[in-house]
Formats: sequence, structure tokens, C-alpha cells
Amino acid sequence: MRALISTVLAYSALLAAVLAFMPGAGLLGALAVSLAVLQGWRDMRTVPRAVFVVAGLALVFALGRDPSLITGAATNMTRLAGLVLSVLLLSSVLAGSRDLRKISASLFRGSPRSRYASISLGTALVSIPLNFGSVAVVGSLVAERIRNDGDSSATRNGALAVLRGFGVSPMWSPLSISVALTLTLLPGLGSGRLLSAALPFALLVLFAGFFWREPEPTAAPETLADATGWASWLRFGGLIAAICAGVFVFSQMYDMSYARSVTMSCLSAVVAGWVLAWFGGNNPRLPNMTNISNELAIVGGSAFIGSIISAVVLGEMEGMLNLPDWGWPLAAALVPWSFFLAGLAGVNPIVMGTLAGGILGSVWPGSAVLGLGFAMVSGWGVTAFGTPFAANALIMERLTGYPARDASLRWSLSLSLSALAVASAVAAALTVWLA
Repeated sequence: MRALISTVLAYSALLAAVLAFMPGAGLLGALAVSLAVLQGWRDMRTVPRAVFVVAGLALVFALGRDPSLITGAATNMTRLAGLVLSVLLLSSVLAGSRDLRKISASLFRGSPRSRYASISLGTALVSIPLNFGSVAVVGSLVAERIRNDGDSSATRNGALAVLRGFGVSPMWSPLSISVALTLTLLPGLGSGRLLSAALPFALLVLFAGFFWREPEPTAAPETLADATGWASWLRFGGLIAAICAGVFVFSQMYDMSYARSVTMSCLSAVVAGWVLAWFGGNNPRLPNMTNISNELAIVGGSAFIGSIISAVVLGEMEGMLNLPDWGWPLAAALVPWSFFLAGLAGVNPIVMGTLAGGILGSVWPGSAVLGLGFAMVSGWGVTAFGTPFAANALIMERLTGYPARDASLRWSLSLSLSALAVASAVAAALTVWLA
């Protein structure tokens, strides 16, 4: 019965996100998210519980200070929860795909260098439609290697490649929460401009990982009997392209917010997949949404907290934040570091993204908004692969047994610091150039 109630509440929140244009939909969606979290409270981890408790305190604070703050925060909570639910729904539908299984297995082919490249780039590609599901899919193959062959430099490098491959997705994936939130809070910034600046940096970080991996003994290139051909890659790539095209259509032609456009595009892909399965003689069922309380608590709670804090700070600082010309590039340079340091303290990037976009975005020079947007997504990405409290690091720890503090922080600290330094320099340069 509890599983049924949780699933109904999750789909209710998703429906509220789809019907966001209707009055009161944001509040109803936030209520459904909150009830779903409370329903699964007993089985939740400590960090999501703490985030949601703080969100409850933020609600009490808003009731006492200015109840009108709640509507905007609840709408933001519903919007991002809907995005996460739609991506998780898409992930569950694609998880059993034969093409995806072949693609994942083929990533372990070849020499150590080519294997690291294929795992990291492959995870980055798979993470576009699967989000955290990509860590579970590819990471499970690393875990299988550990069970069969034991711990080795190859499996440690495989774990690093998965974490870093997923970690760059917040920088450039058009379906990621980071990109959706950044474009929502910085309405003057187009998705094309942001992704064209972030994609080269994401690739640079991935290839820089070659210099921060463990040496492996030379071995004969590995071959797999079930290696995939180009057909599986083309079909999967076509699906990603179709979803991204759907995001563009919904956001440009129907004037939807970016987060809602992602939600609608993912749901369209899910429905299309169900229709094709039905015509193929299968009887698709709605995926079970029972075990998503942790995700909803982190995403929904963080979105609510960030909205309340940013609105209060903006009210206090209205008309007071007027930086000198040199202050804007300095602020842009500090944003990636603030994401990373907050991540080390266990603060979810959604909170920092909402604060940075909500506070700085309201006063940032309009012509130089690309500098702030790049700083936000680059800092988010480095935090995703370089801090031990990120969800992907915890998933890999559960799969492989490698402690998150080692796999995310200790093994990648030099890469993280180097990436943050470059991100700060690029963000400041973009701000100076465009201001």
C-alpha cells in the first residue's frame, strides 16, 4: 500500500509540473512532493532528510516573514521535481534497452587509454537521457569486473572514468538540472550560447583526466564477443538528438520555461516508446516510483531553500549591490569555487545554483551574463565529480565499494583544482570581454 501511495504522489507531482500554467499547480505539486518524501522518510538517507528538514524550517521562516515567498518557492520546487521525475521515468524505460546494454559493455574494449576514453565519453553521452541512471548502468559493469577479477588499477580507473564522465554532464547536457536551472534564472542567456561555451570546457576536463589516472600494466587489447556495432550507437544517438530537438521546440515555439521543456520532451519520448512497444506486441507498464524519496528530498528541498534565501537576500540588498567594473569578473571567478567548497560541506549544487542565479543574475550586466552562466555550470560539474557527497559518488561507492572520499575527492583533487582554476579564468575573461 505504501508503494502505491508513493507512486501516486510522484505521478501527481509530475502532472502538476506538466500543468504548471494552471493556477495553484505549483503549490499542489510541492505538496505532492512533500507527501512523497514523508511517505518514504523511514527508508531515506541522512543527507536528504537533513535537506528536507532545512526546507521545512525555511517554510516556517517564510510564513513568519512573508507568506508570498512560498508561492514562488513552491513553483520552483515543482518545476525541478517534475524535471527529475521525467528524466527518471525516461531512465527506467531505457534501462532495459538492448542497445544500451550493448553500448555499455562495448565501453570496456581496447587498451587502457582507449578504455578510459570510451568509458568517460560513453558515460557522458549516456548521461544525457539517463542522468544518474548512467552511473548505475556503466558503474555496474565496473562492479562486475571487481567481483570477477578483484580490485585493480583497471577497475579504479574505470570508476574514475564513470564519475568524471557523469560529472561533466552538468556542464553541457541540455537535459541536466544545472543547465535548466541556469537558463531559467538567467533568462537573457540562450541555451546555444551557454552550451557552445561549456562544451569545449567539458571535453577539456574529460581529456585532462588522462593525466590524473592510475598507471595500468600493459596488456593485450581486450575484445568482447557482444561488442556493439554502429547501429546501436546510431539509434541511441538519434534518440538523444530527438529529445534535444523536442526541448528546442517546446522552449522556442511554445514559449515554455527550459525546465518544463525538458520535462515535456522526456515525457514525449517515453510515450513514443510505449506506443512503439505496444505495436510491437508488448504491454508496457508505468514504472514504479516508490524509491525516489531521496531524489525528491534533495532536489525539491534544495530548490525550495534556494528560492526562499535568494528572495530574502534580494529584498535586503535591493539597490545596494553595485559592484565596480573589476568586481563583476572577480565575482564570476569566485562562483565555481563557491560551488565546490559548498559541495565539500554537503550543500547540494541546486542551493548554490539558485542563490548564484537568483541573486547575482538579477543585477549582472545583461551583455555579460554568459560569464555568470558558464561559471555556474562549470562549478556545478566539478562539484559533481570532485566532492564525496554528490549522489553519483555515493552510487559508485555502493556499487564498487570504493569510498566516495577516495574516488571523488582524493583521486581527483588535482584535476578538480586545475579545472576550477581554468573555469574561474574563463568565466572572468568572458565577463570582461562581453561587459
